[in-house]
Amino acid sequence: MSSAPGPGADDLTTIRVDQFFPHPPAKVWRALTDPGLLARWQMPGAEDFRLRVGHRYRMTSVPRPNARFSGVVEVEVLAYDTERMLSLRWADADPANPADWTITWTLEHEGRGTRLFLVHEGFDPDDPAQLMARKIMGGGWRGHVLPALGQALERLR
Repeated sequence: MSSAPGPGADDLTTIRVDQFFPHPPAKVWRALTDPGLLARWQMPGAEDFRLRVGHRYRMTSVPRPNARFSGVVEVEVLAYDTERMLSLRWADADPANPADWTITWTLEHEGRGTRLFLVHEGFDPDDPAQLMARKIMGGGWRGHVLPALGQALERLR
């Protein structure tokens, strides 16, 4: 995982993470889009994902009052390019929370594996709760979600 600050590292509106997986893009894509596999490494509710632009579903997690996060994420599939890119809208189900983010996964074939790029954008740098959410979610992507994806890929045949 890239830990060195890259271009835009000081951009408080975005989280950027990249991770190499020693698996071909088709396998990584499957883990990003197969509802049964998503359930292994994402929040509960990910099993309701369907690879269809406009499809909506809900995921649940632990509420984080310090980041004004209700614990429920409304998700919408915005766009995809098979084995290359998947873009999702994440919004907090609580209308009092202005969280409205875009999550984009981009896959690039690299050697015998795949470089997976995550861009999580839409944080308001003038909102202290949004900055807290960015900090929490940045750590979550790096420390929990991508490692869980790696473990799911290892178990996948």
